Amino acid sequence: MKHIIDPKLDLVLERHAAFAPELIWKAWTKPEHVAKWFAPRPWTTAECQIDLRPGGQFRFVMRSPEGQLYPNVGCYLEVVPKERLVWTDALLPGYRPSLEPFFTAIVTLAPDGKGGTNYTAIALHRDEENRKKHEAMGFQEGWGQVYEQLIEFIGGAQL
Repeated sequence: MKHIIDPKLDLVLERHAAFAPELIWKAWTKPEHVAKWFAPRPWTTAECQIDLRPGGQFRFVMRSPEGQLYPNVGCYLEVVPKERLVWTDALLPGYRPSLEPFFTAIVTLAPDGKGGTNYTAIALHRDEENRKKHEAMGFQEGWGQVYEQLIEFIGGAQL
């Protein structure tokens, strides 16, 4: 399903990668890979668990430079291999409602016809207040840095 962007509610990051969608997909869907690039440095990903199916868990724990742990638990809504991942923190695994929903993420991978990928990450928010909060937290910088780390990881890994 294609999402229509609402600039009042959504934040968008678009990039182009020289790598094929298959490689980016592998980096996004294996916990041992995600743990190596998903937190913007100097933060790290201390843990990652993935149950890659609609209703399955996407859980990761970010570690601050001071050592504080920040667990994040979400539920996959859509999994289209090598094309699209959708997950939300509004639901826990098994579609159980969460207490503190913040956003839904959509990552799309589209072949560029030259062996690379057009990469889009979208954060959907329930209201303008939460979109502005996420923007102020550094969505563009953080997700942009994480994208660069993803590309760096793929370039140096044997996926």
